[in-house]
Amino acid sequence: MQEFIFFIAILVFSVVIHEVSHGFMANILGDHTAKRAGRLTLNPIVHIDPVGSILVPILTYFASGGALPFGWAKPVPYNPYNLNDKKWGEAKVAFAGPASNIFLAIFFSIILRLGTNGTLPLNSHVMSILIPIVLVNLSLAVVNLLPVYPLDGSRIFFSILPYHLRYVQDFMMRYMFIFLAVFLLFPPIGDFISFVISTLFHLLTNL
Repeated sequence: MQEFIFFIAILVFSVVIHEVSHGFMANILGDHTAKRAGRLTLNPIVHIDPVGSILVPILTYFASGGALPFGWAKPVPYNPYNLNDKKWGEAKVAFAGPASNIFLAIFFSIILRLGTNGTLPLNSHVMSILIPIVLVNLSLAVVNLLPVYPLDGSRIFFSILPYHLRYVQDFMMRYMFIFLAVFLLFPPIGDFISFVISTLFHLLTNL
């Protein structure tokens, strides 16, 4: 139970930073919607989604045997029409979320490496805390960068689509549940995602 609560706490902390990063990037680019809505805060209470922050993490935690819990927070609102960068603004806002998780994964993996090589005097308890932090943030980054609506990767993908292919965006948005089911539940794709996450984890931590 302690391990379960700890994993959920890491996940909530990570998805909150993910969503706040979206809002901060939008704010930097000229849209203050998230700021006016009081969402540029690390207070988890204003970001928690009952399904994505509680139910889904519990289900994915037990479904994966504690290896890969997943979830999300309430999306931070922003108005793309207010962004100063009309061409790449939405892509920048979308990438800010996964980028924050990549930064967290790299930061804590550096500490983990310093602990494993003896540079930092970290005991096994601290090491066991750092490992899931790196793993959860890598998982959030990789999954969210998938080019499937409404994941962040879709916004990046839509931004680079030529104008004459905009019908692809409409098609993917219309049938998003089918695309999500295929990407997240089709075994070969799930295995590939797990392979990418585990490979990145090994490269960062050497574990």
